[in-house]
Amino acid sequence: MKKHLFLGLLSLGLLTSSCSLLDKVGLNGKNKYQKREMRGVWLPTIYRNDYMGLSRAEGQKVLKERIALLKSLNCNVVLFQVRAEGDAFYRSQTEPWSKYFTGEQGKSPIEDWDPLAFVIGECHKNGMELHAWINPYRGAANALAPRSSEHLSSKHPDWFVTYNKQLILDPGNPKGRTHLLRVAKEIVDGYDIDALHLDDYFYPYPAEGLDFPDSVSFREYGIPFGYTEETKGDWRRKNVNSFIRDLHDVIAYSKPWVRLGISPFGIYRNKASHPSGSQTKGLQNYDDLYADVLLWAKKGWVDYIAPQIYWNIGHPTADHLELAFWWNKALKKKKTQFFIGQDIKRTMDGNQLDDKMKLSQELSQGNIYWPADELVRNYKGIDEQLKNNYQPYPALLPEWQGILGKSPKPRPVDDAWFSTDDNNAVSLQWSHSDIEGPDQARFFALYIFPDGVKPSIKKVEYLKSISNDSSYELGNLAHGRYTILITAINRFWRESKPFSISIDI
Repeated sequence: MKKHLFLGLLSLGLLTSSCSLLDKVGLNGKNKYQKREMRGVWLPTIYRNDYMGLSRAEGQKVLKERIALLKSLNCNVVLFQVRAEGDAFYRSQTEPWSKYFTGEQGKSPIEDWDPLAFVIGECHKNGMELHAWINPYRGAANALAPRSSEHLSSKHPDWFVTYNKQLILDPGNPKGRTHLLRVAKEIVDGYDIDALHLDDYFYPYPAEGLDFPDSVSFREYGIPFGYTEETKGDWRRKNVNSFIRDLHDVIAYSKPWVRLGISPFGIYRNKASHPSGSQTKGLQNYDDLYADVLLWAKKGWVDYIAPQIYWNIGHPTADHLELAFWWNKALKKKKTQFFIGQDIKRTMDGNQLDDKMKLSQELSQGNIYWPADELVRNYKGIDEQLKNNYQPYPALLPEWQGILGKSPKPRPVDDAWFSTDDNNAVSLQWSHSDIEGPDQARFFALYIFPDGVKPSIKKVEYLKSISNDSSYELGNLAHGRYTILITAINRFWRESKPFSISIDI
């Protein structure tokens, strides 16, 4: 495979010798275990019947088990799809319950419970972030499917258009944009989420021979402002840009510690369309989906971008290696963080996990895996490979800055002590006092060092736990002396100075 990789790189003009580039990106080296790394997983709900008709206990059991699995693989972010078709996997005053939750859109659950609230609690308990994933413009994947009377399309059918058998909220109608901002504010204000997440669906993927039917909104909101048929693409991009800008502002004014993340389609522009584009030949964000992703990063409207670079290395239309380098260069000087969206099935089928993980370590700040389903079914042994070879230890997320700039570190832990139960099991407990606010401790990290190892929080292999709990069961440690370091972590993932305590077992 390395031979094929080399030939593909050579054909793209990306190297002059195999050793120079492969060494540069670490493909010939050992894995570099990261202390800070995004290890996110998309947990989709659309087209799934996993939760339909389940009781509260049954539904919570499914979600709890899946989060526990992701935690066992040392993943640290769950991107939970809570609005797939103008519906809700949460208790909403603006959207009907999702049919993928209750079996019928708008129907209340069998027992009163809130999946989003439950997942948030489970994630935070396990030291993981929860990013609420919404699809803004898709009203229905099947325009002919029955919809609730509470669905926005039932109340305002003129805000929607049908395209390629889908029902789409017209991005050119500012009334629809106002509704989307109301939805976002409801989620941000009502739930302790860590980020709001959007994927690649803006203007819909173009279908051959079909023009997007936005002539009505264009006549009303485009032509009066000087746009013509020749500049209609600019108008469409303006519509999406305005939504992203306003969404950023809604979040910033409500809870400035909540991030906005986007996982766009993997190609921004092809070089054939613009000299700055990538050496690819596929569909384009800028020209086809009207998503000017780099503008959003330049303006500081988005906190992270995770392009869906789902193709394999050497793909003739969209080479994973070419795109990883391209996005790295495009986002290098931006405050926006860069993660890589990885397709598990394609990667495992192509036997490219090792190369992609090493490439990601060199060029990005982590990965988001698509989808959680493949980890649940352990497709081709992906779970063991991640746990044993790439994510053997927990990881903090990369530090990030909100609109107010760099956050101060949280206060260190005040005190710690050991206690023993009736079965002689030893646990460590600690106390921490802090002021209220986003800079306060959200999680605690715990490092355990055997005698003879110099304690340092830089040594990732001794990081044992990240959670929101102020206690830790020491378990079956071998006899000997240990030094334990405890740190506090705030919402911006800044880590306090360590508190040190030792124990003889």
